[in-house]
Parts: sequence; structure tokens; C-alpha cells
Amino acid sequence: MSEILVLGAGMVGVSTALALQARGHAVTLADRREPGRETSFGNAGVIQVEAAEPYAMPRAPGALLRHALGRTNDVVWSPAGLAAMAPALWRYWRASAPGRQPAIGAIYSQLTGRATEDHAPLIAASGSENLVARNGLALVFRGRAGFDEAAADAARLAERYGVRYRAIAGEDWLKEEPAFRTAPAGAIHYTGSWSVSDPGGLTAAYAALFERRGGRVIRAEADSLTETRGGWRLDGPDGPVSAEAAVLCLGPWTGTALRRFGWRVPMVLKRGYHAHYDAPRAPRLPFLDAENGVVLSPMREGLRMTSGAALVPQDAPADPRQLARAEGRVAQLLELGPRIEGPQWHGTRPCLPGMLPMVGQVPDRRGLWVNFGHGHQGFTLGPTTAALLAEAMAGESGPLHDALAPAGQPDFFKRT
Repeated sequence: MSEILVLGAGMVGVSTALALQARGHAVTLADRREPGRETSFGNAGVIQVEAAEPYAMPRAPGALLRHALGRTNDVVWSPAGLAAMAPALWRYWRASAPGRQPAIGAIYSQLTGRATEDHAPLIAASGSENLVARNGLALVFRGRAGFDEAAADAARLAERYGVRYRAIAGEDWLKEEPAFRTAPAGAIHYTGSWSVSDPGGLTAAYAALFERRGGRVIRAEADSLTETRGGWRLDGPDGPVSAEAAVLCLGPWTGTALRRFGWRVPMVLKRGYHAHYDAPRAPRLPFLDAENGVVLSPMREGLRMTSGAALVPQDAPADPRQLARAEGRVAQLLELGPRIEGPQWHGTRPCLPGMLPMVGQVPDRRGLWVNFGHGHQGFTLGPTTAALLAEAMAGESGPLHDALAPAGQPDFFKRT
């Protein structure tokens, strides 16, 4: 047994702490806030087994022009955000080339394909069954062309990766989802995905399970982590905590932490927003309003609308224009009801240009490990990459471990 520090108490960090604890290690989980209060709190709450391929950057000139001119609602940007992320965006664009996608999908699909299986024992052990629905995720299309294209893509995913889906005509969808006011052109129902009515609550429940099993949760700032002769030390309000190894699960802040130890990681930081509405009739399952780039999810707090990506600096003021744009358009499909008052939440999705998370040991830093860069799927993949990290720390290896390790991604993990 060894002592291990896990920094970051989102879904990835909490799952990592649990996976290491299950292997007999004494684990301390540290965060500046309570578990599950950052991006794991504010996402759309879907465990996306259908997401067999990560989100590639559009490469068609027409699509890039629409994004550049602000004619879409799934991505917005600011000049300062593009300038700050330009090197990472360039690498992201190159990695999105069609010739590179099959190899990335072959790896990524192995992760998402087991996501619900990896979550299931933690959901049961944490007593969180009441938060989870197992009825899938829908992609709703207003136009026939978009629906036909999505149906063809779903068929491709089914053939290549075994993703389960149904293509449903609009009138039939209206019968299945009576909350809708009008029939869309059609819907793609991915039946294998699960949804969670309180994603921050599920993360907190996993953290409580970790504590019941003997783990320790503390408040501490990541920038207090220092290397010592015997391992690593973190200074918290209750004094220093020492351990043989440390794991950085800091999401979008991991790159900043790694710079202190001599490594540079280009990242695309995609900000997202959510708001809640007191809808008179909530949809039966979460759905993506494809033309408007927002996901609508039934939640404990109301019907949650989650925005697409905003490419802005991390310290930029809140600008939830994507939610405001979508409100009137979504109301054409279903009655949103009044917006529930509350502080405007936003969080950041930590995307690596290679579109694969980094899971493994930091080269030339004894006892320093990372598990980050999950993009839009940290909530989905937390338990999965946690299991892989625990295996790697135990000396196990294989093609999947090698592909995700920092040493296996030299284009995106460089010395400062």
C-alpha cells in the first residue's frame, strides 16, 4: 500500500480516488471546493456511450466560415480567446483530418463503450439509483437534410462500433414525447446512454462513498503542491499532507499545474453555460436541439439548457448569449416556462488537440501522474480512465494505456 494525493474533486478526480482506494492505497482527495462543484456540476448530465468518436473540428470551408461569422449557436468566440488558444486550435485542426479520425475513434470508442458498465457499481454502492435514468439520449432535427445526414452517421457508428440507435420520424417522435408542441423532421434516439438528474450530486455521492470507505477529502489549492525528496506534499488549511505519489485531475487547470513542473500542454478550453426553466411538461429524456447547439435535460432543479462551446479566455466575464439565442427557438418545440432565477453558472471543458485524454505518468517526474483532457466527456469517462490509471500505477500496460499516456502523445506534451 502507498499513500497517494489526488488533486481535483470533479468526476474524474473522485473516480480516480475510488479506483486507487479499491486497490488498497491510502488516498487523500484535495480540491479548493467541495466535490462536484465545477464542470461536473454544470454539464448536461448524460453518460454518453454513443459518443464513440470525439468532437473533431470542422474542416469544410463553409462550416468554418459560418463559425467565423457567428452564424451558428454551437460555437461562439472572442478575438482574445482565439489568440490565446491559437497554437492548440491549429493542432486540433490538424488532428481532425479525416485520415486521422479512424485511429482516434478506434481508441476513443473503447472508452465510451464501457462507460455505463464502469459507472454502474459506483451508482449502486453510492445509493444513487434515484438519480439515474436509462432511457437514452435523442438528437432532434428540424430540417429533413440534417435528420437524414444524422441517420446515416448513426448507421455508420452502429456498424463500426456497435452503437445502438433508432431513427424516428417526426410524427412518431411527437407521440413518444408529448411535451413537444410540434413534430420535428425526425429524431435519432441513442438508446444505450444514461442520464443523471443531478450530475454534481452524483459526483458528491461518489465522494461520500470514498469517505465511507476510509478516504480523506480536504480543501487545498493545487498550486501548493511541491516535490519532496520522498514524494509530494500539499499544503492545506489543516497543515501539510505528504504522499509517495500525486495525480493531477484538475481538468482545464491541469496545464497550468504542469507548467510548474516543466511541461507544456496546449489545450482548447471550451466554456459552457447552463440555465434552468420551470417547464410545465419536461421531456421524457434529454435531447440535443441540433440546429441550435443546446441540450435540454430534465433535472432536479428544472429543465436544464446547456450551451455549446465558447472559445474565450478562462477569466473572461460571463456572456451566456448562446442560451439567450436558443430560448425563443427551443420554445417552438416545447414550452420552456419561466427561467428559474439563480447565479449564472459556467464551466470549462478541457479539450486536448489530439482529442484523447491523457492518462499516465509524467515523464521524468517520479510519482507524478495525470488524468485529464476528457473534453466534453469527463462526466462520462471518469470511472473508465480512473480504472486505466490505477492499472498503470500498478505496473499494468497495454495498447490503450500506451495510447493515452503522456509519453504516447508527444505532439501535445512537450517540455517548457
